[in-house]
Amino acid sequence: MPTRRQFFGAVGRPAAAALVAATLKPTALPRLFGDLAAHPGTPAEIARDENFWLEVQQAFTVDRSLINLNNGGVSPAPAHVQAAMQRHLDYSNEAPTYTMWQILEPQREGVRQRLARTFRCDPEEIALTRNASEGLQICQFGFDLQAGDEVLTTTQDYPRMINTFKQRERREGIKLVQFKVPIPAEDPAEIVRLYEQHITPKTRLLLVSHMINLTGQILPVKPVVEMARARGLPVIVDGAHTFAHFDFTLDDLDCDYYATSLHKWLFAPHGTGMLFVRRDKIGGLWPLTAAPDEMTENIRKFEEIGTHPAANYLAIAEALTFHQGLGPARKAARLRYLRDYWADRLLAHDRVRLHTSRKPAFSCGIATVQVEGVGSVELVNHLWKQHRIIATPIIHDEFEGIRVSPSVYTTLEELDRFAEAVEAVLAKGLPES
Repeated sequence: MPTRRQFFGAVGRPAAAALVAATLKPTALPRLFGDLAAHPGTPAEIARDENFWLEVQQAFTVDRSLINLNNGGVSPAPAHVQAAMQRHLDYSNEAPTYTMWQILEPQREGVRQRLARTFRCDPEEIALTRNASEGLQICQFGFDLQAGDEVLTTTQDYPRMINTFKQRERREGIKLVQFKVPIPAEDPAEIVRLYEQHITPKTRLLLVSHMINLTGQILPVKPVVEMARARGLPVIVDGAHTFAHFDFTLDDLDCDYYATSLHKWLFAPHGTGMLFVRRDKIGGLWPLTAAPDEMTENIRKFEEIGTHPAANYLAIAEALTFHQGLGPARKAARLRYLRDYWADRLLAHDRVRLHTSRKPAFSCGIATVQVEGVGSVELVNHLWKQHRIIATPIIHDEFEGIRVSPSVYTTLEELDRFAEAVEAVLAKGLPES
């Protein structure tokens, strides 16, 4: 089989993208998985082992003419995940009512079991969704609330989730209560106290981000859940950025409701997500789309969305295998190493400010940086137009900056180029348009 370089050089990138599923079968990569799993060294040692990560980088088909530092938004999938999805899609199209509905659809149960094994919960507590937003909205709309009831979250939660509660405000007369959290936040007890002090006799529901999308801040989910549970209050956990990002399981959260996207840090196909609902809570939570009465206690009621592709969900299995080959602890160590690599360099400049803690308990691969005196939107536009670097501007009432989220395929050279581009702006300012 040709190497990726030979392949792309011979047929050109558009043709290669179309043919990758036909040329790179999942069976081409077992040696890579074995080599990764058997590689010696502690997570801290492997985080700095560029030979190890060079092997990892070969699993991706990313465009190296640009630098993608917005993997927190959505990640590219490795080639073998794309190939698996294409294989399942091709088979689905042979006779969909038979090949997709009768043959492939039942195989999603194996994916459910593997996700549950990774999260360490019962498979009957895992629903396959299209993204974190869908899973969270199942929970946000799934509770019976009355006019005057309050729901509680921070000012830094994801805008779509805030808007979901605001729609319930407009439609049903509930009240959304929000409060500020420190930037960065390095005192878990303070976060718990802030949630607790905003609870009133009318509070019915809490939303907590495991990792805040704006800054990569990790919040103390378990203590918040314990505090709320003692008051009889349910907590929805927004895990959009955490599953497969760093090493944790359900035991570390002890929550009853958790939703995540799988196309971010697990590198699964785009449009895949996971919802966890503790088994004794399923019956009391309404699905977002209607399900028959006999499914009231069945986790699959949250998957009743009508016709949907089997291929995307089955290829999650390939992404899980890749994640396991990398090793969660080694993956997190690498992501933190990459974060520190560029942050150390930029923080040497007086006008650079980081809005993200660098302590492992409070952050991982995502960080938000501000260059004082330079507009964040303008800086992001400059990085793209002049350097083909993709980053995300963060404009919030409480702060601004650019969110930087490299991934396991990111090279140190790419981070050097990013840092050099920012340093040039620090020295000379943005060029006049």
